Amino acid sequence: MIVRIGKFLVIATLVATTGAHWALLQSVAWTTMLADNLHTNSFHDAVTMTFDGRHPCPICQAIAAEKKSEKKSEAVSPAPKLEFPPMNDNFVLVAPSQFELLPLESFSAKSFSQKPLLQPPRGFIA
Repeated sequence: MIVRIGKFLVIATLVATTGAHWALLQSVAWTTMLADNLHTNSFHDAVTMTFDGRHPCPICQAIAAEKKSEKKSEAVSPAPKLEFPPMNDNFVLVAPSQFELLPLESFSAKSFSQKPLLQPPRGFIA
């Protein structure tokens, strides 16, 4: 039960962040408009009135208003300015006082004297 709730919340979050809820609401609005227009007009006229944009229903108007307000709120947020602390113009890199190169054989596998605890696995077909 908890797993289903978690999956539902993840899906709801994805739908809300991608804006798919507007597409779902717009589909409901178009379906409602088409059904209402079919009662009074022919099929061709009902489809034309539904999708021409000149006869919006209250749901379409509400969706358009919410989309505009959502875009305005996104545009209002200013980009953060990056401020760096002042630095001295004479920046110099200094080598460490104690520095030694390790011999190359210490990095190779041959330098390890211990053998592995387990033998490598053998193939089934030998």
